[in-house]
Amino acid sequence: MDIRELTVPDAYVLDLVPHGDPRGRFTEWYRADVLAGATGFGLTLAQANHSVSARGVLRGVHFALVPPGQAKYVYCPSGRVLDVIVDIRVGSPTFGVHDSVVLDSDEPRAVYLSEGLGHAFVSLADDSSVTYLVSTGYSPGREFGIHPMDPQLDLPWPADMEFGFSAKDQAAPTLAEAREQGLLPTMEQCTARYAELRSRA
Repeated sequence: MDIRELTVPDAYVLDLVPHGDPRGRFTEWYRADVLAGATGFGLTLAQANHSVSARGVLRGVHFALVPPGQAKYVYCPSGRVLDVIVDIRVGSPTFGVHDSVVLDSDEPRAVYLSEGLGHAFVSLADDSSVTYLVSTGYSPGREFGIHPMDPQLDLPWPADMEFGFSAKDQAAPTLAEAREQGLLPTMEQCTARYAELRSRA
């Protein structure tokens, strides 16, 4: 398992190593020691989620208020998705920057994003499964979104696809509107949160 930081700081992609034989395939899709070696604190597991999406379903851009925020470890065991991470931390040198990774079952990868980052994905195949481990449980009053089609973000969604959105994502504000409304986490809040997590490790 190899791990490397993405263009968005505090987000990582992990190249996984599948082991196959005539019986099938086995993959270690999460290793706490590998993640902690890169971040300095790893992932506190509070909840595990699983979604199945038809081709063109787009989920996000989602984030949670910091503290505590919500770190995510994302894996696609079946199908194929384009996973997108956005730096929405006000005061970050890479504020508004995004990176993307294709997650699929043929060449398995996982993505980790720290607290304070925005997350979205679009399903590139029918019945794509996405499982994600999260550091805090669902808390509707602390979870928000940014419109995935915000032209300021210019996210790399496929041009030849008809998208399906939830009503909540369709009604989400743009990045600028979310900033004006005081919804976005600050880099200062996130840095303090990361330091707190490292001190507990």
